Amino acid sequence: MAEFSTKNKRSISFAVVAFALFAGIGIAQKYAVAVPPLPQRPVTPRGALAPDELSNIAVFKSASPSVVHITTLGLTTDLATLDVMQVPRGAGTGFIWDEKGYIVTNFHVIQGANAAQVTLADQTTWKASMVGIFPDRDLAVLRIEAPREKLKPISIGESNNLQVGQKVYAIGNPFGLDQTLTTGIVSALNREIQSATQRRIRGVIQTDAAINPGNSGGPLLDSAGRLIGVNTMIYSPSGASAGIGFAIPVDEIRRIVPRLIRDGKFNRPTIGIHSVSDEVRQALRLPPGVVITGVERGGPADRAGLRPFYRSRDGSVVDGDELVAISGEKVESIDDLLSILENRQPGDKVTLTLIRAGKRVEKNIVLGQPAE
Repeated sequence: MAEFSTKNKRSISFAVVAFALFAGIGIAQKYAVAVPPLPQRPVTPRGALAPDELSNIAVFKSASPSVVHITTLGLTTDLATLDVMQVPRGAGTGFIWDEKGYIVTNFHVIQGANAAQVTLADQTTWKASMVGIFPDRDLAVLRIEAPREKLKPISIGESNNLQVGQKVYAIGNPFGLDQTLTTGIVSALNREIQSATQRRIRGVIQTDAAINPGNSGGPLLDSAGRLIGVNTMIYSPSGASAGIGFAIPVDEIRRIVPRLIRDGKFNRPTIGIHSVSDEVRQALRLPPGVVITGVERGGPADRAGLRPFYRSRDGSVVDGDELVAISGEKVESIDDLLSILENRQPGDKVTLTLIRAGKRVEKNIVLGQPAE
């Protein structure tokens, strides 16, 4: 009896709920208020991007396949097993120079490394071999044995016609974030910075394009996506980008890189002289120039009759020649002399302007081959 009574109660309850539900639906339909559809925002077509945005995109798509990520490796010893192994040491950026697999980067990116790996834009990684370095200009050339179809050389531009205010782009791997694009302008031209060897690098491009640790060795591009410089350092009290970055001009790169590929190093032609440091010259209160303290026997300077400064038996200094110009280019320091010689080849004929006993003397010489 109890069971039958429970079933009846459940049936009645279900009927009440069903009636209320259908009744509610009817009432809702009778008094329903029309709700307007949500407005739809029109989709802006892709072609409506601003011209400068389209330019940025085009430059990145064109140049990014030529930019590589360089990981340097060093040796360490496992304290547990005493095994020597390679571990990542640092990172930087580089770019593909040609289809033979030559990669250009900064010298300081690979300085002190035991080995290096190059990661291409398609994320494949290749073991790199050292080809040549020129620390005085903070440049290095590596090579990878990658298939030609993976190697897209960067487009080469010029730096002798750059103008302050023109737009530039930097692509690199700041803080390990690969294929990063930043934009800016040429802030100044003909700046000077110091290389790892304390030599002055002249004619440097200053830019406000953001350059951070990891960007070193990467390309600085013009608005046509052509290489105009190699990003090499920043001026920053904090170590991060402060809007003052420097790039070695591409005209220097075009002059140096082929010789590094050919010779493995950058050889300057020689005059065949020895000199004192600029500090000693200044202490002797001599005018700007290169004080000649030795002449190599049989060298160009010896054949031209150059005279060195030397000490006599009584300890007094006997005046010799001071070099003050080469073919009309002023020589005020040893750095000036080296920079001028870097623009010449062995066998070139030049005119040396000397100060001898207070008078200007000119000597014609043929630049010699550097010693191996």
